[in-house]
Amino acid sequence: MKKIFFFFLISSPLFAQKFTAEELTQWRNQSKQVTIIRDTWGIPHVYGKTDADAVFGFLYAQCEDDFERVEMNYITAVGRLAEAEGESKLYHDLRTRLFYDSVQAVTNYGDSPAWLKRLCDGFAAGVNYYLYTHPQVKPKLLTRFQPWMPFLFSEGSIGGDIESISVNKLKEFYGSGDVVFEREEVDHNDQEPEPRGSNGFAIAPSRSATGNALLLINPHTSFYFRPEVHVNSDEGLNAYGAVTWGQFFVYQGFNEHCGWMHTSGQADVMDEYLETTLKRNDSLLYKYGTEYRAVTSKKIKLAYKDGDKKSYKEFTAMFTHHGPVVAKSNNHWVTLSMMVEPLKALTQSYQRTKSKGLEDYKKTMELKANSSNNTVFADGEGNIAYWHGDFIPKRNIAFDWTKPLDGSIPATDWQGLHEVSEIVHSYNPASGWIQNCNSTPFTVAGEFSPDESKFPTYMAPDVQNARGINAERVLRRESAFTLDKLIAAANDPYLAGFKELIPALVSAYKSTNDPLLKSKLKEPISMLATWNLAYGIKSIPTTLAIYWGQELRKQISSRIPTGSDQLSIIKLMVTESSDAEKLEALEKIMDELQLDFGTWAVAWGEVNRFQRLTGNINEVYSDVKPSLPVGSASSFWGSLAAFGSRKFPGTNKMYGYVGNSFVAVVEFGKEVKAKSVLAGGNNRNPSSLHFQDQALLYSQGKFKDVWFYKKDVVKHAERTYHPGDKK
Repeated sequence: MKKIFFFFLISSPLFAQKFTAEELTQWRNQSKQVTIIRDTWGIPHVYGKTDADAVFGFLYAQCEDDFERVEMNYITAVGRLAEAEGESKLYHDLRTRLFYDSVQAVTNYGDSPAWLKRLCDGFAAGVNYYLYTHPQVKPKLLTRFQPWMPFLFSEGSIGGDIESISVNKLKEFYGSGDVVFEREEVDHNDQEPEPRGSNGFAIAPSRSATGNALLLINPHTSFYFRPEVHVNSDEGLNAYGAVTWGQFFVYQGFNEHCGWMHTSGQADVMDEYLETTLKRNDSLLYKYGTEYRAVTSKKIKLAYKDGDKKSYKEFTAMFTHHGPVVAKSNNHWVTLSMMVEPLKALTQSYQRTKSKGLEDYKKTMELKANSSNNTVFADGEGNIAYWHGDFIPKRNIAFDWTKPLDGSIPATDWQGLHEVSEIVHSYNPASGWIQNCNSTPFTVAGEFSPDESKFPTYMAPDVQNARGINAERVLRRESAFTLDKLIAAANDPYLAGFKELIPALVSAYKSTNDPLLKSKLKEPISMLATWNLAYGIKSIPTTLAIYWGQELRKQISSRIPTGSDQLSIIKLMVTESSDAEKLEALEKIMDELQLDFGTWAVAWGEVNRFQRLTGNINEVYSDVKPSLPVGSASSFWGSLAAFGSRKFPGTNKMYGYVGNSFVAVVEFGKEVKAKSVLAGGNNRNPSSLHFQDQALLYSQGKFKDVWFYKKDVVKHAERTYHPGDKK
């Protein structure tokens, strides 16, 4: 163990480790047990003799498609971002190390059952064999991957729970003020960041044209955050879907028996505690009940890139039994309790991919280690289901859990975990459908949704949003879903967020007595007044509405309370802006469009574009280079097919960077049928045929057939090989 930890600390391009002859022999032999078939879309279909062989090939294939993202995810997960990007990332690394470190991960690996160890060994071997067979690839930092690393990256959400911890507040508590620190990270530091989230629909046999259950898998992430994959073994593994780069389990996907779609939720899985501390002699103490307990501490030494050399900074991390200190509030230290169960989480993440149906899937849920996700589910037996969260601590309802708790009161401690049967859930509702769009679980099945009064508020503080309203509308209206009808529902163009906004704007126009303004706004107001609230690439009202909505929200931003939900913000845009402000915002964006495009009457597809130029993690955009028109819009306005776009330096057009990424529809029956589409393509190399071969489909809301059975994969094979084979 000490040797492994030592390598972790010093591994860098300057100290590249050589692989032993024994390792290379083992990897070459294992590669013979693995076949990778790339289909005509470049999707890797990995076949292994054992699950561990499949994982070996799975990671090798991921590295072929985008090693940079695989490595960056692990640089972040192991808390070494500052070594790659400089001193400003020190507190990102400190945040990680307060909860996870390599010593703990090595212990988790050692405590793992034999089957999980084999998977972790296959993970490390697959990446390392890729590095050995591709000497031209120069890692930024990680030249040897270790089998314990997956325990630092054990579930597929974007950043997971830890991302909600403020690095600025960490610096205020632990920093000495000598670090040049960047602002909190939001998508491109936008004024109006695209809402994070996803959509999941499950359709019961009663609403299906074929009598089979169907599932929509629709994560909204940063583009290219997850590739499309298929992994199989002779031990029963056969999972297709989206994987977060570098992980060895399909995160959102399906097998021949069932499918699972994770959506982000607001179930309370983390709590802050205000600690009362004092110093007695040389000891730091904190109050707990009628006693004072010792504050524990540990040294955390972090490296960071300092020009051409590596420098170090040491922190003394503080802990109470509630967790690490993450901030200071007035005279109190703030500690944080959250789920830290890497072994259980990794086990659950993998085992669900081999579930054989609803009852089997419930067993994986009993591990209670999926803390950041809701789950929409369907299976081949015709079951549909929903769970709002999984890891939910029991709490004393006498306290307000939306605020930091008094850590000195023992009754504020968690009281174990809720059983899965106790959390908000829905099994086979009479509605025949389930939907979740990061909205309240009390509308997942219309009038047959769970009863809010039966659950403590901390289980589901989520509120409704415009996507949730739209989802319920499209699911209610169809009685005989097919895959194509499910695609149409997922792409429904109605923008529910403008239902109240546009009438308010029209009313403001009618009330103005300014003849010049009345004349200038007459035509755009006429367009908006008769608009059906549906987006489209040829729609001028869509451009006007979205530009105007963004501008009005910006103008009244100081009147919007921090933490307001989407629908509340939209209502405030109606009620908190004057008629004059509404009209001034429209006039302003008309002038902006006129300046940028030579006319204010610009079709949405001319403004809203998809473009992929470099494949770099931080993409660049250009108005003079080819791009594609996109009809869908920001999920903030209710677009189910989310496409978050904005202007970038030097552009007048808006380019998508977040939203629909991997999308699939699946029908379960005697044979699984599925269709999917990926933003751009599966390979990050601009010279690859699969860099953006799906871009046109994606921009038009169209899907390709999924080749799930090997007979079909072979028919559509572009290349068949073993890891390490030369092209």
